[in-house]
Amino acid sequence: MRRRGYIALEGPIGVGKTSLAQLLARELGARLVLEDAESNPFLARFYEEPEKYAFPAQLYFLLTRYKQQRELSQQDLFAQTTVADYLIAKDRIFANLNLAPDELVLYEQVYRLLDTTMPKPDLVVYLLARIDVLAERLRRRKRDFERYISHQYLERVSAAYRDFFFYYDEAPLLVVDTSEIDFVSNPEDLADLVREIDRAGGGVQHFVPRKS
Repeated sequence: MRRRGYIALEGPIGVGKTSLAQLLARELGARLVLEDAESNPFLARFYEEPEKYAFPAQLYFLLTRYKQQRELSQQDLFAQTTVADYLIAKDRIFANLNLAPDELVLYEQVYRLLDTTMPKPDLVVYLLARIDVLAERLRRRKRDFERYISHQYLERVSAAYRDFFFYYDEAPLLVVDTSEIDFVSNPEDLADLVREIDRAGGGVQHFVPRKS
């Protein structure tokens, strides 16, 4: 397999980033970096009262992601492949989606101060899926605070991701439609993706897997 130092997975809520990151890390013998979203003390309250808790929830995410990425940058990313279940640049997707204008101005000032010191991935794998698929995956994982997530919010998040990655050019991008496949239950789906990661070059490439 082509040697890649740092692979980041990204995509909307419920698309399966963490499960796939764990599988890829095992398959590639890679270091695994996972975001601990459930430790955010404002997240559950944000889903109940988004206007009140959007800013503290977003700032907590930004600072904890920054701390994790700084620790990552101090390691030798080329000594061992690293697979992460998030791309820190996506933090701005949710900031733009959820923050009031004055909050967003303050957030952007903090983000710009931190961004210059964070490592960039060698490949970003952008996972997408239909809204009904995302909703069903959220239902199956049974997190209490996610019961407040509506189809409308999932649609807004998915649209924001599409807009973000349409212009994304900080690293090679592999776009994968996961609506009809299951990396966890079907080893052939995972093997297909590993081959696509191996073949991925520069720029943007799309991978529409065969149905399981």
